Amino acid sequence: MVKRLATSSLDPLGITDMPARTSRSWYRKFTTVYMGNLGEDEKSSPTYHTNMLQEVVDTWRMNPKAEFSYGTGPIYPVKAIDPGLVYETSPDDYLKFLCNSGRNESMPSKLFGRSIHFPDLKTTSTYLNYPTMTLRVTTNSHATDQERKIYIVYMGHLGENEEEASPTFHSNMLQDVVESRFQSQSLIRSYGRTFNGFVASLTHEEKEKLASRKEVLSIFPSITLRPQTTRSWDFMGLGKNAKRNPTVESDTIMGKLIGARYYNSAAPSETDSARDIVGHGSHTASIAAGNAVSGASFYGIANGIARGGVPSARIAAYKVCLPSGCQSADILAAFDDAIADGVDIITISIGNPKPILLEVDVIAIGSFFASNKGILVVQSAGNSGPGLVSSTVPWLFTVAAGTTDRGIISTVVLGNGATMMGKAVNPFDLKEKRLPLAYGKEATSTCTEQEAMECAEKCIEKGRVNGQVVICNRYQGMGEAFNAGALGSVVPSTKAPDVAFVVPFPASGLSIPFFTELEGYFNSTKDHTVEILKSEMVHNDHAPSVASFSSRGPNVLFQRILKPDVTAPGVEILAAFSPLSSPSEFPQDKRSVKYNILSGTSMSCPHVAGAAAYVKSFHPKWSPSAIKSALMTTAWRMNATKDPKAEFSYGTGHIDPVKAADPGLVYEISTEDYIVFLCNSGYDSGTLQIIFGAGVIGPAGCPENRTSNDLNYPAMAYTLKSNLGKKSAIFSAKFNRTVTNVGPISSIYKATTSSSLRYNITVEPSILKFTTLGERRSFVVTISGKTNPKKPLISASMEWSDGVRSVRSPIVVYSYDIIKDQSLSNHY
Repeated sequence: MVKRLATSSLDPLGITDMPARTSRSWYRKFTTVYMGNLGEDEKSSPTYHTNMLQEVVDTWRMNPKAEFSYGTGPIYPVKAIDPGLVYETSPDDYLKFLCNSGRNESMPSKLFGRSIHFPDLKTTSTYLNYPTMTLRVTTNSHATDQERKIYIVYMGHLGENEEEASPTFHSNMLQDVVESRFQSQSLIRSYGRTFNGFVASLTHEEKEKLASRKEVLSIFPSITLRPQTTRSWDFMGLGKNAKRNPTVESDTIMGKLIGARYYNSAAPSETDSARDIVGHGSHTASIAAGNAVSGASFYGIANGIARGGVPSARIAAYKVCLPSGCQSADILAAFDDAIADGVDIITISIGNPKPILLEVDVIAIGSFFASNKGILVVQSAGNSGPGLVSSTVPWLFTVAAGTTDRGIISTVVLGNGATMMGKAVNPFDLKEKRLPLAYGKEATSTCTEQEAMECAEKCIEKGRVNGQVVICNRYQGMGEAFNAGALGSVVPSTKAPDVAFVVPFPASGLSIPFFTELEGYFNSTKDHTVEILKSEMVHNDHAPSVASFSSRGPNVLFQRILKPDVTAPGVEILAAFSPLSSPSEFPQDKRSVKYNILSGTSMSCPHVAGAAAYVKSFHPKWSPSAIKSALMTTAWRMNATKDPKAEFSYGTGHIDPVKAADPGLVYEISTEDYIVFLCNSGYDSGTLQIIFGAGVIGPAGCPENRTSNDLNYPAMAYTLKSNLGKKSAIFSAKFNRTVTNVGPISSIYKATTSSSLRYNITVEPSILKFTTLGERRSFVVTISGKTNPKKPLISASMEWSDGVRSVRSPIVVYSYDIIKDQSLSNHY
């Protein structure tokens, strides 16, 4: 019989004193079962002990998904020291496996570097010498609606044969592969204005059949992307009295991939329309080109004149987003239409949550065709900060989000007189009324105290919080307090501590130290009260700084292209809004407003699009790369001490639209330059023809002799080999660049560089003389120095100046270890 249970400090692994958590509050510990003296019977055998445990323990093997849930099972480090036999796999084995799994021969160099290639020896088996064994069985069941998915069938560049780009031709292609009962619903949309292709509902088998046709370059699933969600133009120096060219400005067409044409490939409905029911499109469009409106505010907050960067410009809107997200099939269709419609600039505040390969990135593909037609495409960097920027290709203008000199706060006053500055867009005035606080078990009778403290779903009871302000230790818990009828809420500002979000009732987000003080006050007395003040404007002395949510570099796909490119205002921006949408993120908030305050790289993106349109109004013949260069090289230098990731956070700096209209020199890049860059980045002619079509790549394809993948980019970036844990190493990098004179006909520019004990920079030649407009001059920048394992990022710069204009380029040298730290394997 069992006499005593002795709990050891060891866990199931046998090596630590931390309990192993399973689900919710259940824990398992390593436990000694003591059964007394050793007897003469079988009760001391391992078999008997195992049988005892099987009667009482819910074994992990009883999971209905079995090995799909737990793999080979819980690890056992002690036994792993002496396994007896092992299954070994070499790097070549992995490459053979990838090769025989359908990857093309250019894939290794694109993913792992140019020094990695498939082995010459190929086998036909996809088996790997792996410790586990799996086999997928294909059944012959008939296709159903549920088995169908939406695919983009991409056929490349629009060729001379117009018939192959017609819906009739696309429909005939589908009739050859799709079951007859599904043929009428299979074709969803045809592309054929700028590039060729269509969207179809297909089974996996039908998709494979269609992929074998010679007309089809690639097929990939349509995925859901997300939007990346006043005073800002004055902050950038583009005031209402700034010099303008209204005639050209009014003829500039801004393509907003959000509004007047509309798309819905996932679930078409008769109620579909171009009207904005989310608010995101109205907000971003008005930032770029909205008319000036006096007295605009959000219930009196941020009151002033709301206007876009180029109020005279026209907007062609393309609605691709619904409350459920933005389908990539619709985004590609919008690009097809916008390019054919003849827009001048496209601003797209949508993106992937993580970097994806060029082959399946519809924004990268669509924007390439736009750039080839002379259209600049501006994209938001993403709201995954400090995660990686997802806008990676060099022809996209990638924008980070920064603060302005105006901040919004909502102050909290405790019953003991303590005052705490919080962040919220809170238009509610409690008239100095102090309200009782509720927290934890006081707010529920059905949930655990921890769940109640979090304000977990359906835990806050209406009868318990009437007339009270609920404390939630989770930001999203505010919505539960609102639904339960509380009069307000105080939460930790963990969502983005530097941002004020619109709240549905009196509420404020406190920093962690302030929130901890609030909890201490609540626990110190039973007579706990609080007052939440209406939001007010304060001056932000630290602006501009990059918002915490803004996605950062490095560029993991094209490492010599610095991303993001620039920073623009994206925090607490007042702009137009759809009255059909809730102004806060809580659907139960039924208020209807014409103006709203939002934050995101979605807001910074149209600021740059408006600035680009402003520059284009003075230089209508400039190429997309010239406009981009002008805004990058005239950007404000930002303070690296405020952000340790420096240029990986803010690019070349904060845009200055007025200076960008007269940059002096620009770095220009042609479509051919981009193609050569891709060739030298590991792509072969066949892959590029699949992506862009033979008509764009040309009959020659990639050059036989691959050279440096250095592009004539306004910023300079160089990646060093891994140096983790090693001593300093000597490095040297060269950048070949060419600038075009767009300033005074006769001018002389001299080069200056930053200096440091860590590096030395030379520019050859160091003086450039120009005698005609459009004249081009080339030069070489060399940076050399020593690496520091503890400081893997070198932030430097060089600048051309004629005494009036300054053309500045950042120079970034960084270790490959920075990329590895970003968990690169999760971004494909």
